[in-house]
Amino acid sequence: MAENAVAVKDAMKEPIRASELDPKFKYQLIKLHGSEKLLKCFQCGTCTSDCPVARYSDSYRPRTLIHMARLGLKDRVLKSDTLWLCAACFTCTDRCPQGVEVASVIRVLRNLAAEEGIVPQVFKDQCSSVLQSGYAYKISELRLKKRDTLGLPPLPKGNPESVQKSLKGVSFMKNMENKGENDAKQ
Repeated sequence: MAENAVAVKDAMKEPIRASELDPKFKYQLIKLHGSEKLLKCFQCGTCTSDCPVARYSDSYRPRTLIHMARLGLKDRVLKSDTLWLCAACFTCTDRCPQGVEVASVIRVLRNLAAEEGIVPQVFKDQCSSVLQSGYAYKISELRLKKRDTLGLPPLPKGNPESVQKSLKGVSFMKNMENKGENDAKQ
């Protein structure tokens, strides 16, 4: 885990190349619900200093993600592993002196990353489980037997069909379907 934090920190310190910059990216972001106030950020650092996740992570810095987005480092911010560490507690949003909805901007960035298929494997696996069983995690037979021996009622049946129906048309789900087809071919 510490090695991953060091790798992420080093990637953030890489020199910025002009070819990486997308000057239109910040303007695309402010058109999306939740990130309209992005340009009001003046990098005071309140979001990071108050963030409960940043207290325990050497790599997670909301301020850095916002700065990268404003600079137009679209690929770098969307491919950042730290983008997925936000707990969505909204402490950063509540404390921002400029009223920037930092947690919402991070949500928008996550959604853009997901639309491009850039999602950590753990979330892909969880999504796959929900689509197959209706549960976020596979429940082992051993656990089901233990519930039975303890006299606990059976778990409700998952409803993957309902989940699939409600997520139809979501870009990330199309990526998951394509992944499933590709896995089946291998």
